[in-house]
Amino acid sequence: MDELRDKLARNEFVPLQPFGRALSASLRRARRLPNGRATWEEVDHCQPPLAEERAAVLDHYFEELTVEPVVEGTGWELIEPLPAMFPKLAER
Repeated sequence: MDELRDKLARNEFVPLQPFGRALSASLRRARRLPNGRATWEEVDHCQPPLAEERAAVLDHYFEELTVEPVVEGTGWELIEPLPAMFPKLAER
């Protein structure tokens, strides 16, 4: 997670098209579940969901990645009280 945090801090994923900005913003705000797993909400219109993001970034940093559909914005409402995965990045 240190490597992911550092790359997010340097905006290394932002140039990835077409998803870099959205992925970076979502991961900066990611939350930690009580079991230690990460959770976040991200808007994605691909089938299968997050296919491009997984190939380029996510599969390198996360195991057993699962996707659950939510109404946009409601995912953040549910996870907002959880501790931030990257507290200093979440403030940006």
